[in-house]
Amino acid sequence: MELSEDQEKALAALLAWRRDPARQNFITLGGYAGTGKTTLIAVLKNELARLNKGLRLAFCSYTGKAAQNLKNKLREAGALAARDSVSTIHGLIYTPLENDAGQIAGWVRKEVLEKDLIIVDEASMVDGLIWADLCSYGIPIIAVGDHGQLPPISGQFNLMQAPQLMLSQIHRQAAGNPIIRVSQHARTAGVVPAGRYGAGVVKYPKDDPDAQERTGELLEGWSPETLILCGYNNTRNRINQFVRASRGFEGPAPASGDRVICLRNNHKKAVYNGMLGTIARIARYNADWYEAEIRLDDREKPYDGLVYAPQFGARTGVNFTRDRKLAMQGDLFDFGYALTVHKAQGSQAKRVVMFEERFRQMDDGMWRRWLYTGVTRAEEELYLFG
Repeated sequence: MELSEDQEKALAALLAWRRDPARQNFITLGGYAGTGKTTLIAVLKNELARLNKGLRLAFCSYTGKAAQNLKNKLREAGALAARDSVSTIHGLIYTPLENDAGQIAGWVRKEVLEKDLIIVDEASMVDGLIWADLCSYGIPIIAVGDHGQLPPISGQFNLMQAPQLMLSQIHRQAAGNPIIRVSQHARTAGVVPAGRYGAGVVKYPKDDPDAQERTGELLEGWSPETLILCGYNNTRNRINQFVRASRGFEGPAPASGDRVICLRNNHKKAVYNGMLGTIARIARYNADWYEAEIRLDDREKPYDGLVYAPQFGARTGVNFTRDRKLAMQGDLFDFGYALTVHKAQGSQAKRVVMFEERFRQMDDGMWRRWLYTGVTRAEEELYLFG
């Protein structure tokens, strides 16, 4: 594979780090969308395998979809060996505990990982608790992520805040991608000019008389391959109600087939803020709780447990940290047709419909990160409304 100049420099630095017996136990590599992070990972893997024939390498990512995308790209590049593993971070370092019914009752950290190197993709999503668990094994780690994105949803930890190595040169294969062009406007200027950037990639101006009609068409055409993104929770709630009504759901209560999003980390049950899923079964447990089975996008076995009823359609998230008794009883989910950009960080979809909404307290730098993060959730189509 032909590498760009900054990819060559990063490759040399990573190989030097790997050879250094006095190295720090981890190294971070940041790269904007289109800079060829995955290409570099594939080249690095092949070079490391050439230097160490028995290398046991674990690739992992925060979400199941990101892990599958990485696996496909590594296979295409001929960079995946039988001894390599590709999984979510949770699948790599945690073991599920099942009850007599075969349901997951909890997760525990594995005692040992028989690996020589861990490469974490999409590392901008990793929070402090998971990073501490990863580092606890003493296995060298290469953390790769997009340093232009928003920091993780919870806490102050930000692994990609100041990467040791950085890729900034857009790879020529990506330079013609209209979504990459839009992302460059978002990242550098914080403004995406109105216009058509390519097939299915459009920015509608605020005063466009056709924009409202197009918005309705896109929302009514929602499918699981669509992400609807916004800034405000009241916008998110209105869109969720509109989409649910257009899909035939009656009333405000969640039902089988509803799309939902997790709003709170629960490490014991391995559900995390931003996880998306579909309700398979739901019934009233009591006045405040539903008993639900949810097929999560990033897990083979479904979530099974109690979810807090007042959260569905609420204007704000319930603060379980103030009420330990509530936190011990179950989990927080809400409708997941429309998401705030902060909640969508670990997700991607073929089609993204995005509404620009800026909070007053956002400075210009945070606004650029917000806009850039939302835009780069799109894989093929992007409809942006100013």
